[in-house]
Amino acid sequence: MPAAMMTAMVLDAPGRALRQASLPVPEPRGQDILLRVSACAVCCTDLHIVDGELPPHLLPLVPGHQVVGLVAGAGPLAQRFRLGQRVGVPWLGGSCNACPFCLRGRENLCDRPVFTGYDRNGGYAEYTLADERYCFALPEAYDDVHAAPLLCAGLIGYRAYTMADRAQRLGFYGFGAAAHLVAQLALLQGREVFAFTRPGDTRSQEFARALGAAWAGSCDEAPPTPLDAALLFAPAGELVPRALAATGKGGIVVCAGIHMSDIPSFPYALLWGERVVRSVANLTRADGEEFFRQVSQGEVKSNTTIYPLEEANEALHALRSGRIEGAAVLVPGFVACGGAGGRDVKPATSGAACPAPPEP
Repeated sequence: MPAAMMTAMVLDAPGRALRQASLPVPEPRGQDILLRVSACAVCCTDLHIVDGELPPHLLPLVPGHQVVGLVAGAGPLAQRFRLGQRVGVPWLGGSCNACPFCLRGRENLCDRPVFTGYDRNGGYAEYTLADERYCFALPEAYDDVHAAPLLCAGLIGYRAYTMADRAQRLGFYGFGAAAHLVAQLALLQGREVFAFTRPGDTRSQEFARALGAAWAGSCDEAPPTPLDAALLFAPAGELVPRALAATGKGGIVVCAGIHMSDIPSFPYALLWGERVVRSVANLTRADGEEFFRQVSQGEVKSNTTIYPLEEANEALHALRSGRIEGAAVLVPGFVACGGAGGRDVKPATSGAACPAPPEP
């Protein structure tokens, strides 16, 4: 009997456009589950992989690490989720559970990690495999499209947010997928939000104000009052000294990306006063469980733009050029249900965006 086939978007080499391919539906083994992908959000890390800013780990590769899908099959050791259950797949797809970091509960720093859409094929496809131990059950308050950005923009953003040490005045440098989610959480918890965007990006500044930001301006401007902490989601090293200059004594600057351009030299006076610069590395499963508890009622809304799976290159280009307000999300079968690429979708609370592809 011939193998069931699926559509996938494949990276053959860094710097190349993704190729639409017909691949066999993978077979789950061990503790893997087979997911019929409902939605996969597009991340800046996907851009770094596709553009070659991160060295390739696996080629050819199906990118994508913010995956929502239904369990369509399971390996012989997989028992955590039932068939048909909705599951979310994050960036951290596996850890060794044996290195000193794993043994201390810091699996985000694992010496032998496995990353979804980097070390193993991800969600730019109709089907994907995931280790069930690193997947999440998702809050019912979110439909598939609006749940997808929570799985990296939300999770990594939340880890960065917790490193701000309960700062009252928070600056967000780069107001995209992660910032627009975490800013809402900060506002719900009574904190002040200051949004910094690319010079001239008045659209993102207006978006931040609409969400409740106390101030929004260019990343080369100073905020009206010193910040307690700054979260950097833009992968631009030159923003580190600017963020330090924007913080008061004891301020914290958190670099939230997996990739960043070089940080230029800066005077010690910017760091003095017990200011701190630190990075975020990946996430832990505990981060995910806590974040989903905090947003379980749907208070944090993800702003999304849908693209059909086959238009993944267009979605990546839109993200690269700063044309996405919130998050871009790939949906298999979206064209078949009457959609069109780049359609803006407002936050919703229930229901799938489009029918899922048929069972293999």
